[in-house]
Amino acid sequence: MSRTGNFAVVTGASSGIGFELARLAVADGHDVLIVAEEAAIEAAGAKLSTAAVSVETLRADLATEHGVADLFERIGTRRVDYFMANAGVGLGHAFLDQEWDEIARVIDLNVKGTTAMLHRVLQGMVEHCAGRVLVTGSIAGMIPGSYQAVYNASKAYLDNLSLALGAELEETGVTVTCLRPGPVDTPFFERAHMEDTPVGQDEDKADPAKVAREGFEAMMKGSSGITPGFMNKVQAALTGVLPEPVLARMHRRMARPEGED
Repeated sequence: MSRTGNFAVVTGASSGIGFELARLAVADGHDVLIVAEEAAIEAAGAKLSTAAVSVETLRADLATEHGVADLFERIGTRRVDYFMANAGVGLGHAFLDQEWDEIARVIDLNVKGTTAMLHRVLQGMVEHCAGRVLVTGSIAGMIPGSYQAVYNASKAYLDNLSLALGAELEETGVTVTCLRPGPVDTPFFERAHMEDTPVGQDEDKADPAKVAREGFEAMMKGSSGITPGFMNKVQAALTGVLPEPVLARMHRRMARPEGED
């Protein structure tokens, strides 16, 4: 590994896809700042630590204005070459059974916080006429999410935002790539209270390292988007053919908790 001098920021990097994205950035020789709300971000930083590059950690709640401000205070005047907006939270069960505070947090982190970060980081990239952004959306954003309604809606927003920004910035030297994975073997389902759902119990979830690699490579190529996995590509294709009510019923079967009619 040789140090490039480039600077990468990865949010939601304490585990799963975010951690693997950070691992790839370190392996490529980039200095890295990893961010997450969990205390586990420090352990993640220790695992990534190497003498070849700088690995910094920041514990911040990016669902809040204060947390976003903390991130950009840490970035300071440094030029961000790669920004991987992976932080996000899920929420399962029926909409009316969910607590409002949990619903609000999905919106505040997945939508508001991510948008605020992109608005700030992209300004600097455009000013320097260079930079690559990866946004972790989801194939869920293409499907009406029965029993996961707010989460899927938030990912639909991110999927669309990423593609729109990529088109806006086509001639600036800055690219925006949307990573749209299906179910991935991470702590996501436990945190989203979805252990008692068919999708949560499915043992055939994707490997986060493989998903991260496909997303990272797509970002480095400047691709507009990537949907890892053959069956996910098939599912994505079906969303353009099947009526929305049919898609919603299909999602209901995957995400409905045990014991709910």
